[in-house]
Amino acid sequence: MTYGQIIFLNGTSSSGKSSIAEELVELLDDQVYFHLAVDAFGAMRTKRPLTEHEQLDEVLKRTRMGFHRSIAAMASAGNGVVVDHVLTEPWRLLDLLELLPAEQVLFVGVHCPVEELNRRELARGDRQIGAAALQFPLVHAHGDYDLELDSSTADPLECARRIRDFLPHRPTPTAFSRLRAELLA
Repeated sequence: MTYGQIIFLNGTSSSGKSSIAEELVELLDDQVYFHLAVDAFGAMRTKRPLTEHEQLDEVLKRTRMGFHRSIAAMASAGNGVVVDHVLTEPWRLLDLLELLPAEQVLFVGVHCPVEELNRRELARGDRQIGAAALQFPLVHAHGDYDLELDSSTADPLECARRIRDFLPHRPTPTAFSRLRAELLA
């Protein structure tokens, strides 16, 4: 079976991942791409309050584990996938390194200065102010990407074009391969 290309965007909340992903799925024409966003996946969960037996952390972990497996399933069926995620906990990256075909993943770091993240959170009005700043030191802690973008200096379309133009020049081994060797050894 031929895996589809996985373009994995990692960055804090409000860093611009979703906007970049939306532009990217329209730019890429070598295969059909699906935008899989962790926020959209989490929004599918029932809205009822959790009981004492269902701890929020446990539900969120299972949700993220399911999200990771849906990425792998979509790609294993030959679909191109643009992933929009926030890797704030080390287990998330480790889980993905075990699940995804490392040479099919283009790992993209989406960076944005904290001041701009705070401004975007205020402007959006649907985010907890300061959440992105709390995520900031955690999201990029692993320190290795195939490509890094600064969404404060380029708009989403320009970022998407940079990713599209970079795809034919992906490094070998990929960042996922290097991280797998380093973190799962």
